[in-house]
Amino acid sequence: MSNLTLAIVNPAAGFGKAAKLLGPTMDRLRSAGVSVDVAETKHAGHATELAREAYKNGYRRFIAVGGDGTSFETVNGLFPEALNDAPPTLGFLPLGTGNSFLRDFTKDGANFALQAIIENRSRPCDVIRLKHKAGEVYYINILSLGFVADVCTLAGKFKRLGAASYGLAVVLTLARFQKRIFPLTLNGTPLNDSPSTALLIFNNSKFTGGNMMLAPNADTASGQIEIVRWAANRFDFIKNFPKCYDGSHIHHPLIWTGQAQRIDMDFGGPMDIMIDGEVMTVEMESLEVLPSALNVMV
Repeated sequence: MSNLTLAIVNPAAGFGKAAKLLGPTMDRLRSAGVSVDVAETKHAGHATELAREAYKNGYRRFIAVGGDGTSFETVNGLFPEALNDAPPTLGFLPLGTGNSFLRDFTKDGANFALQAIIENRSRPCDVIRLKHKAGEVYYINILSLGFVADVCTLAGKFKRLGAASYGLAVVLTLARFQKRIFPLTLNGTPLNDSPSTALLIFNNSKFTGGNMMLAPNADTASGQIEIVRWAANRFDFIKNFPKCYDGSHIHHPLIWTGQAQRIDMDFGGPMDIMIDGEVMTVEMESLEVLPSALNVMV
């Protein structure tokens, strides 16, 4: 089995900043005694392919060099194969971009993450498995339904506008504000109430979008999925949404929070979801915690 670390690099991350910063960063790691190989992604989904192949070849330590998308793809290259072995280790280098997962542990981003790799600091981390009609997906940060997923889905259609695409998507999503009913079964017991809901999230970590603390009670090693459900109307949602940045929104009377190790659901068909920064359309069946299935360098 290889003792090397594989850095999976998205050179396009941060509008190309990751590629420019890669050389000096790898030099710093190697000068600190970290043995590291480098593989660059060429297309969407390539990080998953690289991680899966490297895992088969004996690598057990990985660094996702890029944003949330690179981490997400890397995790999905490691699982489910890694469930049959000791937990693999994943570090993060958000060169020129953001990483919401890291925000649970630091405001210092890449510098903190680089030092964690050099010092070989790691801690156990849960992984959440989404089962849907067409297969399985794994994540370590957030799965969102409703408002956040709608914004991310719409922003993808305005990608050519760059960062402004999200601002436009927020305005349009508020204009056509939608609420849906999401019946849930937690640990085998159906929830008694299923109100019309504007935002529903299933979190492993606290933050999303860089600095929004949507799930302030989440803990990446708790063995639980943190659930936040917001049944607000449009005016109430707009008025209180800024509180998502400090986590105080969860005290709102229309917000319900809970935890579960397994969540079953049947929403009657496919729907748009946002999962660790990626948007997809799936027919969800269940979520399940895989306790301490991964070690993260933080």
